[in-house]
Amino acid sequence: MITETRDMTVSGLRVAVVRKAIRNLHLGVYPPDGRIRVAAPLAVSDAAVRVAVIGKLPWIKRQRASFERQARESQREMVSGESHYYRGRRYRLQVVEADGAPRVELRGNHLVLHVRPDWTAQDRERLLQRWYRERLRDIVRSLVDKWQDELDVTVRGWGIKRMKTKWGSCNPNARRIWLNLELIKKPPACLEYVLVHELVHLLARNHDERFLGLMDCHLPAWRRRRTELNAAPLAKESWGC
Repeated sequence: MITETRDMTVSGLRVAVVRKAIRNLHLGVYPPDGRIRVAAPLAVSDAAVRVAVIGKLPWIKRQRASFERQARESQREMVSGESHYYRGRRYRLQVVEADGAPRVELRGNHLVLHVRPDWTAQDRERLLQRWYRERLRDIVRSLVDKWQDELDVTVRGWGIKRMKTKWGSCNPNARRIWLNLELIKKPPACLEYVLVHELVHLLARNHDERFLGLMDCHLPAWRRRRTELNAAPLAKESWGC
């Protein structure tokens, strides 16, 4: 349970500090702009947090530099010729205006939107987002079945939504997980990594040694998948894990 969230400045850097009932301090740097977050035990002082951040400054700077070099998707106008991503592949958007039922299809290297002639860019975007959500829901359903058996856990519910700061989240008490809709654009291995990450939190709430051991046991290449996820093109508003 989070008891306090506050910001502090360390060596000119803004750091979000979240105090929880955890044993160890965890420091993370997240895309797209190198947001710094520290999860600290309740008893850890501000001075100790500052020391921890200062000790990781070289690593923080390397992480931020890598995010600055990372490719970013341009602003979408939903017109033919744009690049859009699906399951880690880039597709060229093709907009077909007709009076028939709106739909989306993959045709070779093209993502084809069949839309009504009077539709706005926002209407086209909503159609594509619905299609993304339906595809992701089908994929996640099979992955949840697979990994519940593998990990010997039971999920009471799962859902998909847009999240600005996370690829996924888990509520161990409710035994419910959420996945970011943007994952449908990323390679399949990255989606599986995030799902397994959240499911393992049903067995180990914190990113402690037990959590890392379970990840290493059941998904040995999880670190490589995490790196691949963080290296994928970022949307205009992006997320970290």
